[in-house]
Amino acid sequence: MKYDVIDAQISPDGGLEVLSRQEVSKLLGSSQGGLYQIFRNCALAVLNCGSEMDDGKELLERYPDFAIRVVQEQRGIKLELKSAPAHAFVDGHMIKGINEHLFAVVRDIIYVDDEINHNPHFDLETSNGISNAVFHILRNANILRPIANPKLVVCWGGHSINRKEYDYTKHVGYEMGLRGLDICTGCGPGAMKGPMKGATIGHAKQRIKNGQYLGITEPGIIAAESPNPIVNDLVILPDIEKRLEAFVRTGHGIVVFPGGAGTAEEILYILGILLHPDNKDMPFPLIFSGPDSAKAYFEQIDSFISATLGQEAQRRYQIIIDDPGQVAREMQAGISQVRAFRKQHGDAYYFNWQLKIDPVFQKPFNPTHDSMKALALHSNQEKHLLAANLRRAFSGIVAGNVKDSGIRAIEQYGHFEINGDSHIMALMDTLLASFVAQHRMKLPGKKYSPCYRIVA
Repeated sequence: MKYDVIDAQISPDGGLEVLSRQEVSKLLGSSQGGLYQIFRNCALAVLNCGSEMDDGKELLERYPDFAIRVVQEQRGIKLELKSAPAHAFVDGHMIKGINEHLFAVVRDIIYVDDEINHNPHFDLETSNGISNAVFHILRNANILRPIANPKLVVCWGGHSINRKEYDYTKHVGYEMGLRGLDICTGCGPGAMKGPMKGATIGHAKQRIKNGQYLGITEPGIIAAESPNPIVNDLVILPDIEKRLEAFVRTGHGIVVFPGGAGTAEEILYILGILLHPDNKDMPFPLIFSGPDSAKAYFEQIDSFISATLGQEAQRRYQIIIDDPGQVAREMQAGISQVRAFRKQHGDAYYFNWQLKIDPVFQKPFNPTHDSMKALALHSNQEKHLLAANLRRAFSGIVAGNVKDSGIRAIEQYGHFEINGDSHIMALMDTLLASFVAQHRMKLPGKKYSPCYRIVA
């Protein structure tokens, strides 16, 4: 099947406007520069804004002739596009929001390569060095709001949710928007789009004109979760671990909606961090919520957490079913506690420096067949470390489900094997099977073929 494409040359519209010759050379074709492939793939994902696709490999194969080139001119830079998705343009002109996001791609890829990866001042082998790098990437993207009171709510949940669940996420976003709260998500469709869409209406009713709809992503996932049209601030972190850290450092509370393996990964990440002894007294509102039809889903999640991480983990969140107003009220109250705590301890409102994140949550995990098989999924370890290893298992499943590299690895070598204590494997098998049965692994209408095999 052929898809409409267009050739164009575009100028920055409120984004990065100048690059050095050395930076331009890095973004040239792969034979000349080392960043072209990641630049091309992220750019194509942004141009596919609003798509309901959830397969990075499919997107890249749908537009095989797409090419992008930086054109250096005396007064700045332009981007030359070949065979770009036509739906990114209106009457031959690129949609403004897509234009901004396209130059955000250039900004983040260049900044990470120039200022983070090759900078001796950032020791990415240490916890403090990684957190410092995350801060600098976010600051460079100009998304930190230092003079504002805490009000940024991170919303996690699946891209593959039904209409009732999607409408519920919009209603929760609306209630939070009415209370002046801003929204941060993974920037894609489904539960990442709904809260933003609802919040825009709540903000409009309250005549809030500077609402923030922050999308945080990374190169491996952006092609499968192209930015939704409401995102007005986009940041691309270099890997999933720094992306997750950006969520919890910038957000003042988290609402989790129904989802699949990716949502389970996010839940295990935040619970693993909150279970660290150093974070015992830190307020961090965490709410699981969905419509009445999602009650069984959250009961399964709660049961899994109880059986693996215990009651201490369960005490760090609350479950609210079918009550958007209550979600917003509880979140607002929780954020008030966050503000008081930050003020008492002299911590910034815009970046949670005091949150202790163990290096096991920060070091990038490459989900290969060998690394997945070697995961320590046993009970004989501290709970926050078990959460970290469980998080990595679900991260690998996400890679095998939607990431181009993960899909190709599964095609070449077969299923990921996941093994560990028999009771943990049984719990994982039951939970994952329920995700498959509820069509939470792929978008509705798409057949799901498991990328994993549970081995007791």
